[in-house]
Amino acid sequence: MRRPPFRWNLSKVTEEVRLAPMTARQMVEEQIVARGVRDERVLDALLRVPREVFVPSSWRDQAYADRALPIGHRQTISQPYIVARMTELLGIEPTHRVLEVGTGSGYQTAILAELAQHVYTLEVLPELARISMTRLAEMGYLNVSPRVGNGHAGWLDESPFDRVIATAAPDQVPSALVDQLVEGGRLVLPVGSGDQTLVVVEKRWGEISQRKEMRVRFVPMTGNQRGCEEGGME
Repeated sequence: MRRPPFRWNLSKVTEEVRLAPMTARQMVEEQIVARGVRDERVLDALLRVPREVFVPSSWRDQAYADRALPIGHRQTISQPYIVARMTELLGIEPTHRVLEVGTGSGYQTAILAELAQHVYTLEVLPELARISMTRLAEMGYLNVSPRVGNGHAGWLDESPFDRVIATAAPDQVPSALVDQLVEGGRLVLPVGSGDQTLVVVEKRWGEISQRKEMRVRFVPMTGNQRGCEEGGME
């Protein structure tokens, strides 16, 4: 049976969302809904979070463009569609505790904070972590806890987590990130050193399952002063 076409029910969103800048609305409708993202909570969050705040002033006229943009420190803010798709794949509930590996600009962090009870975010570059967390605090995100650290190790002291997302690509799925999931938890991350694939990992009944979603391109996840947030479709 053919499913009816998806219609984004704007009657359910807040007045703040209804008054979002047209550029943000166009981004969501033309780049994200058009590519199949259907979770209305995710779509609403993408309208509430002003993407232009997370990019340098010289790039703000392209903040809602269908591409990754430089944010300094040889890093980028991920393509809007990739942020949306990875967030939808997580399936975040309002009661969830989420671990993010790779704070980067803080844009993905803000999207997560709109959806989850609390976000724990790791960043390997201290200066980038300082800038992004200052920005998030000024925007009023009080449900975010930052830490400078190696993404491979996760955040054991605050585990377990309902959901984990990584915005840099390890060669293989880090066992620590899987171990730090709750029963029924889910991990979404790019994997691969050359060709990369977006992978969804789930922990159910003591068993670990993986499924591949799409080809992507991210910076490598390392334990040194490289790599955080850079994402897009290959």
